[in-house]
Amino acid sequence: MMKITYLAAALLLSCSARATSDLPFTQAVSVKYNVPQGLELIKVITDYNDNVQVLTKQGFYRLSGNDLVRDLRFRPLAQKIPVDVTTQEGSGHLYYLYADKCLTNGYAGIPYINLPQGKFNRVAVDAAGRMLLSGSNALAIGNNGKLEELPLIPEGVQRMEANGGTFFILTNKAVYVLKDHRFVPVHTVKDATAMAFKGNDILLGTANGYYGINRNSGDTSMSLQTRVPVPVISELLVTNGHIWAGTGAGTFMRTDSGTYRYFASKRWLDQDVVKSMAADSHGDVYVLTGTGLNKIAFIQQTLAQKTAFFERKIRERHIRYGFIANLHLNPPGDVGSAEMADTDNDGLWSSFYLGSQAFRYAVTHDPTAKRYAWEAFEAFERILSINQLTGFPSRTFERKGYKNSDPERWRDSPDPEWEWKGHTSSDEYVAYIWITAVLNEMVAETPEEKKRVTAFIDKIMTHIVDHKYTMVDIDNKPTLWARWNPEYINWYPTTIGDRRLGSTTIIAGLQLAYKLTGKEKYKTEAYKLLNKYGYLKNIQIDYRTIKPTPGYLHQGIDMGMGDWNHSDDEMAFLTYWVLYKYAFTDELKAQYKGAIRNHWEVEQPEKNAVWNLITLATTGDFDASATTWWLQTFPMDLISWKITNSNRKDITLLPPNFRHQYTEVLLPLDEQPVHRHNANAFTLDGGSNGESELAGDEFLLPYWMARYLKVLE
Repeated sequence: MMKITYLAAALLLSCSARATSDLPFTQAVSVKYNVPQGLELIKVITDYNDNVQVLTKQGFYRLSGNDLVRDLRFRPLAQKIPVDVTTQEGSGHLYYLYADKCLTNGYAGIPYINLPQGKFNRVAVDAAGRMLLSGSNALAIGNNGKLEELPLIPEGVQRMEANGGTFFILTNKAVYVLKDHRFVPVHTVKDATAMAFKGNDILLGTANGYYGINRNSGDTSMSLQTRVPVPVISELLVTNGHIWAGTGAGTFMRTDSGTYRYFASKRWLDQDVVKSMAADSHGDVYVLTGTGLNKIAFIQQTLAQKTAFFERKIRERHIRYGFIANLHLNPPGDVGSAEMADTDNDGLWSSFYLGSQAFRYAVTHDPTAKRYAWEAFEAFERILSINQLTGFPSRTFERKGYKNSDPERWRDSPDPEWEWKGHTSSDEYVAYIWITAVLNEMVAETPEEKKRVTAFIDKIMTHIVDHKYTMVDIDNKPTLWARWNPEYINWYPTTIGDRRLGSTTIIAGLQLAYKLTGKEKYKTEAYKLLNKYGYLKNIQIDYRTIKPTPGYLHQGIDMGMGDWNHSDDEMAFLTYWVLYKYAFTDELKAQYKGAIRNHWEVEQPEKNAVWNLITLATTGDFDASATTWWLQTFPMDLISWKITNSNRKDITLLPPNFRHQYTEVLLPLDEQPVHRHNANAFTLDGGSNGESELAGDEFLLPYWMARYLKVLE
């Protein structure tokens, strides 16, 4: 006991040396505003007060709270419909172009000009107050109430801007600058679609990316950037030194490092076709589509604040009888319509939440965390008591008539008001040993609490041992996946991961049961499997040798076909905590350590924070930067929106491979399809129409583990 305590203390000291402060970081979030139906949206604009306005075909609108409302503030203008709006260079005052007038309410309303009816449809205003006006067959300067006609540009005007006291026009053939009362071409273009200014450069968007030219000479100052998420650019914007592009498939931003953040799908926008963009003084960007107004905001928050958000979210709408619940949303995306429903693996998903509260209690001693952990455990206890079998854990349970997943797997409970789900799998079993271990270590403090946890795992492990290392359902047959007997485990060749995984999980459970109960049968059975049946060698199989090995059929399923199984990674790493910490001897612990490190080295490219932290707690290996990156880029929106990244041009795709690592570099989590820990983090496309929402326990567990292991202050 003294030795174990010393090793734990040494580990914590080691972790302490690597601790990082929880400083505020920048989190991108999406805000979607309420827009009246039927509006034809044209242009979004922000003034120097950060007021947000939208030009529509039905009139001029402004943002009020979360609602886009008709701008009635200036009564003389309330019923008028502008044909264009702009802000003055430098001052940010708003200028309105009407069919017969151009004016501003700034400067006490003094600047205005009367215009020939319907002649002009675009306006730009320079710092001196000059108004550049263009129409289908007209080009003029308005100044001090007087109108000066300018020579026409034959191909017409696509864009016009005032910058640095000078007017620039973009056409489909050239960039022009106003000199001596006429527009002179400074750069020839081919099908340029957008224009923005950055320092002395003019940025030009095209159908194949964007590039920059010197505003004075017209020479290329930035080569054509084609490795961008979406090369067909319709809008360009520069704010806080960052280049933004609007496209028909979302918007993207160039970061300081030269990589891109890609904001597409309903996670970020109400739809992906961008019509107009504007920025406020904070660098937040308003994105107008044909149907909505959206904001990509950049908030400063700590990981602790992010954690508080998910803690509250879960307690508000994700707790079903103590289980973590997936939500059904109807209409899609509407969390107010949330219905909690059972899933195929309620126990496994709930174990992440229970684990998070156990670590939270160990760190904070907050009685609320302890309460939440025990509430979750009550659901685990009931999976044993709700059915008529001895020691057999139900997958989940529900009041009769309201089951959701896999209806053929449900059975009647002795309690006529309830049903329970059978066909329990090895995934669920891993949840049982994981929650038992963390409850025992961090939450169960009194003899009664310890006894309660011990009784739970004792019943399950007794059932497994008594049924020859299987879980036997109500039909008196072993379930499909809950099998650990040597005839099954050693039937697999060493190139199929089930051989190593099954050996790992059953040995971990037997060690845990022996430690908590003191029953010799568990130790005896464990050593028999380790030595006589080769489970110790199985645990040490090199993960780098796992490969497709077809021809091994189990109940009609070819177990060697397909690709790398990421659910197996999830089960393995949760088990490693138990396997290592409850090892019978230091010699076994050392052997387990090598096996865990071997698996972690294969998994490192996925940057999974839980895998990193469990590896730290067992082997001492740790990728600190990946863990922080994972926590910071974890999405705030966990609705299952359809996400598409496979068509991006800024990512490097790898050749097909067994692990399905599609890209050279892992995308930030908030650009990936939403997923749990059992999915491939390199999956580029996925999700649905927003019919469901995950809880956020996927984030809470690694956050509180990082606090517990003192790698995060």
